[in-house]
Amino acid sequence: MTTGAMALLRAAHAGPALAVTVLALLLAVAADLDPARAALVTAAVFAGQLTVGWSNDLRDRVRDAAVDRPDKPLATGELSVPLVRAACALAVALAVVLSLACGLLAGGVHLTCVASAWTYNLWLKSTPFSWLPYAVSFGLLPVFVHLAGGSTAPAEVAVGAALLGVGAHLLNVVPDLGEDAVTGVRGLPHRLGARRSTVLAVGLLVAATVALLATGSTDVVPAVAGAVLVAGLAGLALVGTGRAPFWSAVGIALVDVAILVVR
Repeated sequence: MTTGAMALLRAAHAGPALAVTVLALLLAVAADLDPARAALVTAAVFAGQLTVGWSNDLRDRVRDAAVDRPDKPLATGELSVPLVRAACALAVALAVVLSLACGLLAGGVHLTCVASAWTYNLWLKSTPFSWLPYAVSFGLLPVFVHLAGGSTAPAEVAVGAALLGVGAHLLNVVPDLGEDAVTGVRGLPHRLGARRSTVLAVGLLVAATVALLATGSTDVVPAVAGAVLVAGLAGLALVGTGRAPFWSAVGIALVDVAILVVR
């Protein structure tokens, strides 16, 4: 892969984008979608995530440059603004086409997920409601997947996904609190502070798992194994530094979706 392509992936927040895409694929498996439908759903989610990442870095490029973020290709000049805008526009077009190919209602739900994420980038990131787009986008993701397969998402799955989204938001922002303070970003995690944000996030993540385990028909052994894994990851989120708490949240999300697949 060329240096330019790697830089584009970094600007698209490749790690979180791939994590959400994998979650969508696992949700499709849990919803018993056929392989072709699951691939279409996964592609639509990946395209949507690319638009979210690129729009975020386009919006924040001045802030990122002000705090000398070496991991931001737009801020360092490694990528040009017109190139990323063109890539983002192409991803938007793909997201629309692929989403609507899943069905008008399902596609509309997924495009709502993407639009909600854009409201975070463009406005809500610096408000006390920074958590809201994560709750909406993550909560609607299983709804989209199930609608694409012709079924209805269980309520506890949508609620659990929303809780996971808010928890991931809190843990993802904590490492950047200092840099965000310099550039004037004041979302919910900034107002709570690092420790309270982390504790609240872990509580939400555990609550999401409890919601999934308390309902449905998961066998005892997988349920216990999932609970033990989530407890360990929650502990890591509480004591970890840097991005470790965020990736612990991703791990909890994967365990939760695995519980759905087993169910």
